[in-house]
Amino acid sequence: MNLLSSPLTTDLYQLTMLHAYFAHGMRDTAVFELFVRKLPPGRNFLLAAGLEQALDFLEHLRFGPEELDWVERSGKFPRGFAGHLAVLRFTGDVHAMPEGTVFFPNEPILRVTAPMPEAQLVESRLINLVHFETVVASKAARSVLAAPGKLLVDFGLRRAHGAEAGLLAARAAYLAGYAGTATTIAAPQLGIPIFGTMAHSFVQAHDGETAAFEHFAEAFPDGATLLIDTYDTEAAARQVVALARKLASRGIRVKGVRLDSGDLATLARHVRRILDEGGLPEATIFASGNLDERRLHDLLAAGAPIDGFGIGSSLVTSDDAPVLDAVYKLQEYAGKPRRKRSSGKATWPGRKQVYRHTDTAGCFGHDVISVEGDEQPGEPLLVPVARNGRRLHAQESLDTIRARAAEQLAKLPARLRALDDAATPYRVEIAPALRKLAERVDRATGETPALLR
Repeated sequence: MNLLSSPLTTDLYQLTMLHAYFAHGMRDTAVFELFVRKLPPGRNFLLAAGLEQALDFLEHLRFGPEELDWVERSGKFPRGFAGHLAVLRFTGDVHAMPEGTVFFPNEPILRVTAPMPEAQLVESRLINLVHFETVVASKAARSVLAAPGKLLVDFGLRRAHGAEAGLLAARAAYLAGYAGTATTIAAPQLGIPIFGTMAHSFVQAHDGETAAFEHFAEAFPDGATLLIDTYDTEAAARQVVALARKLASRGIRVKGVRLDSGDLATLARHVRRILDEGGLPEATIFASGNLDERRLHDLLAAGAPIDGFGIGSSLVTSDDAPVLDAVYKLQEYAGKPRRKRSSGKATWPGRKQVYRHTDTAGCFGHDVISVEGDEQPGEPLLVPVARNGRRLHAQESLDTIRARAAEQLAKLPARLRALDDAATPYRVEIAPALRKLAERVDRATGETPALLR
């Protein structure tokens, strides 16, 4: 079994519900929507990501011999259940916000319309994929906004929660605006640019820094970035200056230096002066070491002459907001709108569309959520992406998604681009037609209307 593609990569209750659905002939069309209930503290928006992996999962959904054998042997299901699973494929339709779209609470970013067993089974893995990439893309976008024009590189693989997380984090960061990643497999797998310098161990393995720098530069004569904080950072910078003159006569170029510890703002200023006075004004300074968007903001606000940043642990774990209240809820079954009314977790019923309004300056002004078919002014954000279990369009390139994300971030109002909670959150309106539908659903089930606020 392949962990990443197996339909058993799910919660057990998806399978127990499937057995009950099959046993009672509940195969009518269901509509589920994936959305986020609320923003985490410090977040003013989210950036949609993970659709490509979600569509790939749906297109290839099937139980293979190993999965079916386990279902038969597990003792958790009656005989015959595996037979239903053997022929199960995803045959439904999918609507979604394109990856790289900015979105807000209660707005569906993905909608699945399919026979109930199919739509139910895919819940856990869809949330798993879309949630993770959206978390990381939204985190990465904050660094992009905090350090405009700077080289940003994902350094997070070694702290990622597994290999898949490391690869998908590199993807999410790239589409959000990072220049690339240190995760090598992202290049052959996804075509993402990769970056790398050297580790302290390379310097320590030599009897002196100059020898280490020379050997590394000789190995990469077109432009090496040298790590200079293993011992004395400023002394190492002077060694780089002296070595660069020697290497230049042999056609070997020092591209830049990297700082990985200490007072980065002060060290960067001192190193910049040493490089400039030593005839290396073109040499760049790259910084890493426990960085996040707030440290980037503070460093640049302090005038630190740093050209690029490597961001690792805080990015791949989204350490300040690692979890979104992302859910996948039934909104319609057998042609009837459905609604959850649990306290604090009530949902709006029916198939929905999100309409985005821009202001006179071209920035996002507010959104309106309404029932599908109740056309509103503004740009509809949900578009059809799959029909009858197959994609409607070729896979989008990451560069296309990246360009969309950049355009979306550029249209954010200034208050939403800040790293702290906006005094005035983005406005998301519920259209009258959707409120009326909720009232009608409540009355039909004998409940007192309990509209969301």
